[in-house]
Amino acid sequence: MGDKLQTRRDFFKLMSMGALAGITLSGLGCTQADMEEFLQRHFHEMTEEEKKQVIQRLEEKYLKKYGKKFEISTQPADTDVLWGYGLDIARCIGCRRCVYGCVAENNQSRKSPQLQWIRVVRQEKGSMINLEDAEHYYNPATVPEPGFQYTPVQCQHCENPPCVRVCPVKATWKEPDGIVVVDYNWCIGCRYCMAACPYKGRVFNWSEPHIPPEELNTKVHYLGNRPRMKNVVEKCTFCVQRVRQGRYPACVEACPTGTRKFGNLLDPNSEIRYLIENKRTLRLKEDLNTEPKFYYFFSA
Repeated sequence: MGDKLQTRRDFFKLMSMGALAGITLSGLGCTQADMEEFLQRHFHEMTEEEKKQVIQRLEEKYLKKYGKKFEISTQPADTDVLWGYGLDIARCIGCRRCVYGCVAENNQSRKSPQLQWIRVVRQEKGSMINLEDAEHYYNPATVPEPGFQYTPVQCQHCENPPCVRVCPVKATWKEPDGIVVVDYNWCIGCRYCMAACPYKGRVFNWSEPHIPPEELNTKVHYLGNRPRMKNVVEKCTFCVQRVRQGRYPACVEACPTGTRKFGNLLDPNSEIRYLIENKRTLRLKEDLNTEPKFYYFFSA
């Protein structure tokens, strides 16, 4: 039963059915580990000792499931840090290497439906960015193409995130360093957050994710790239498992043209602050007052 239970919603549905039928948890096939996992407290409410117990349980679960030892971090946000992203539209060639780097780093499902947190859209050069009318499917083997521009889009890590406001169980929130995260163990799969996001920055796991064992990234963060389960929503986290250890997000390192920039918005000497203050920048759908921390700019 432990392998079949996928979400808190499934668990509580099973619990209610069992209660109506007078069936015990053991009769439903639920183990003590199942109970602990699906009844664990919200991440914000857990003590440090409770977090250690959760991490130990997850590491044992992943070792049994994947045959690999995982290192799961719960490293908190640093003080005096507000992460921001910059993307040079003039430099992007649409190669999608950022997409592939993100998939590999963040343990995204490789089989259909393949999940990708970054979308790269194609438009005629000189067009205003229009996520609804842009072309999402093109041949990356032929890029860059004359007369076209390419715009990567992902979670914008809004200062006023509408996805957070609509979540009925508070499974998603904004961290002190500005990163919008999801606790997969609390997500009930209602997808309200997906409907609320104007940037289509979230995806849903319709089936059990598939990752070849040799491609697993075992260095993960509880709120980031740890293996997900069926029936939960996931999204870009600015590679929380990397940036909180002083590294760039995987997409920044994967970009061959230097299109992507990343840094601390509170640091007046950071590259991201320089770009915002000295380049022509824009943010997607600014009229919605979401205050994205993802800035597009033109180097030429």
